[in-house]
Amino acid sequence: MGALNEMIRVVLADDHPLYREGVRRALSMSGRIEVVAEADSGRAALKAIAEHTPHVAVVDYQMPDLDGIAVVHAVVRDKLPTRVLLLTAFEDSSLVFKAIQEGAAGYVLKDAPRGKIVEAVSQVAGGGTVIPPELAAGLAGEIRVRLTDDTPILSDREQEVLRMFAEGLSIPDVASKLFLAPSTVKSHAQRLYAKLSVSDRAAAVAEGMRRGLLE
Repeated sequence: MGALNEMIRVVLADDHPLYREGVRRALSMSGRIEVVAEADSGRAALKAIAEHTPHVAVVDYQMPDLDGIAVVHAVVRDKLPTRVLLLTAFEDSSLVFKAIQEGAAGYVLKDAPRGKIVEAVSQVAGGGTVIPPELAAGLAGEIRVRLTDDTPILSDREQEVLRMFAEGLSIPDVASKLFLAPSTVKSHAQRLYAKLSVSDRAAAVAEGMRRGLLE
């Protein structure tokens, strides 16, 4: 799915009014995002998502009554069309792992520049998956490649490339580490993307987790 041509409709949920106001202002000032509702708890967030069916819900991980991952779980369970982008103050790879496994479309640190949050919302609305490099690197300890019945068979090299992507390495980084030409690694990556039906590194890591290529 490509970038949306229409305004991106967002529900914003965070129980800290000042932080929420700052993010709302940044999203609105982008000129391409409309905040259609705000919420200060997990239950209020779910109610707003069900009522407004926004393109994206930007949800704080740590909120009263239901945390962000519980919100993600409910949105996926109820087959709502909204994609959920989680905000967190914690650089915890286990939280990222759980969030993506439940179906979150992305994860952003709360202290990220507001422009990064705006960019993440745009990526998620366009069908992308957002995992910041500083969090992606931590996933290496959470992920190992394991084949399951519904998982395409990856070659040893493709598995190796996927693991390195999970460590936050770029294609040139992988090429250097494996003593291969970048073009060769790119070819392995393209085959990996095709098998997982994704188009970039972050999505490959996320889809690998969803399909059981994980601890």
